[in-house]
Amino acid sequence: MQAKKRYLILLSAGACLVLLFYLGGVQLPAASRSRHDRSRNGYRPDQPWPHFSDPLHLFLPWDQTDTEEYNLHISPRHKRDVNTSVYKGKRCRMDSCFDFSLCQKNGFKVYVYPQQKGEKISESYQNILSTIEGSRFYTSDPGQACLFVLSLDTLDRDQLSPQYVHNLKTKVQNLPLWNDGRNHLIFNLYSGTWPDYTEDLGFDIGQAMLAKASISTENVRPNFDVSIPLFSKEHPRTGGERGYLKYNSIPPFRKYMLVFKGKRYLTGIGSDTRNALHHVHNAEDVVLLTTCKHGKDWQKHKDARCDKDNAEYDK
Repeated sequence: MQAKKRYLILLSAGACLVLLFYLGGVQLPAASRSRHDRSRNGYRPDQPWPHFSDPLHLFLPWDQTDTEEYNLHISPRHKRDVNTSVYKGKRCRMDSCFDFSLCQKNGFKVYVYPQQKGEKISESYQNILSTIEGSRFYTSDPGQACLFVLSLDTLDRDQLSPQYVHNLKTKVQNLPLWNDGRNHLIFNLYSGTWPDYTEDLGFDIGQAMLAKASISTENVRPNFDVSIPLFSKEHPRTGGERGYLKYNSIPPFRKYMLVFKGKRYLTGIGSDTRNALHHVHNAEDVVLLTTCKHGKDWQKHKDARCDKDNAEYDK
């Protein structure tokens, strides 16, 4: 009986050794060959990250098909269309979607496309273009440019807005220097439309950088896109009155600590945040005014606070 047990133990141990030898025989030569190849190619342990002579690779479109950001109002077909335009260049970074060689030739020069006949342009966007054209970085020669800015007004992409530019997708694609948006900067303040307000601009920005207000953390591309404040058309192009904040003056010499005035969305994205503002409003140094008058059928959704809010907003 003892001899039989010893025989089974030896048989099991032998099987394990054969299995380990087989597995090791498959993997060890590959690992050894990998180390040999890396040392032959100049790899050193103190240089764990390889050096690429040309970092400007073509980017791969992001194949994400859905996100949690989208409202239930959007149809599946519209979701697919939105994802195609918003997320196609999701993986873009400066080393993959920006050609630095254009900047090394002539320095940082910015080219603004000539304005096309019959194209409407808002006062705010005209101020942006005029500021660029009046700066020392501007060039009228696209061959010297490092950065390109559209003359097509992209600030307001809300289809209900009178400033909305139609057929922008075709107009952008027909630009001779577009090159899928590489080395282009697009400005945007408003995107999508009520009640969903997706970040769809209505055209594919490709590899272009986006200077955008209210850009979500899910969609912003780090160190590539630029988050800008939402400013009104009355905002001065340059300069402006001197502020009241003095050195080491705590609290500052301003009457109001916090001020906001805007629409209170009764339904759709953003409604929870705007509806909560009245809890902070004290009508003294914190003044947060909202109006329910937004959209054609706002009265269908009005709540008990709308009349009071509208009156304070108008006042």
